Amino acid sequence: MHPYISIIIPAYNEEGRIKDTLDSIVDIKEINEIVVVDDGSSDDTYKIASEIKNDKLKVFKLDKNRGKGYALNYGLRISMKNADIIGFLDGDLGKSAKEIRKLIVPILDGEADVTIAKFPPAKKKGGLGFVKGLAKQSVLEMTGVELDSTLSGQRIFKKEVLEKFDEIPFGYGVEVGMTIDILKYGYTIKEVLVNMTHNETGRDLKGFIHRGKQYYHIKKVLGQKKKEWR
Repeated sequence: MHPYISIIIPAYNEEGRIKDTLDSIVDIKEINEIVVVDDGSSDDTYKIASEIKNDKLKVFKLDKNRGKGYALNYGLRISMKNADIIGFLDGDLGKSAKEIRKLIVPILDGEADVTIAKFPPAKKKGGLGFVKGLAKQSVLEMTGVELDSTLSGQRIFKKEVLEKFDEIPFGYGVEVGMTIDILKYGYTIKEVLVNMTHNETGRDLKGFIHRGKQYYHIKKVLGQKKKEWR
């Protein structure tokens, strides 16, 4: 019997990309269910997603913007009912979302308990590498495992891995914190090179503020994990 695979897509103001994202994955035969959680968008994200007619698709809208962590936990309450394998996918990947299949195959083949998407190098200049470097070093320091894509939100999990968490942590340090926990529990993670693209954060004020928040959250999560795992 084939495992039941559910993909959760938290989406906030993605009216320009959500249709392409969903159209690109609805026909992937391994995927049984796609749970879209509109995180209180002020645009037509929910309307556009709801108009796509496909039995795999379940679309929900939160009453207000509550953040990615909340939206993922909302989706998990639905996905955990039936799924053996659960994936997280961003809503802004557009047509490149079809690359999710590359993350599913190693799980089905028993090569890993979790897969993480490794993106090609960014096309436009982003930050100075401080956040990515901190994330990589934090995971290596805590687990002895070197990973390049600890910040990537595109991930596939065996259900048993997610059952270790009462809920997905909130904040920008969520991926780093979860990666540390997963490795400390003894599960295996495989990074998979994908040709995905999404909205990149540039070298403007908004971009630097975003990365500043990321850096702060990762430092905070690292402090927490050092206490939890000592």
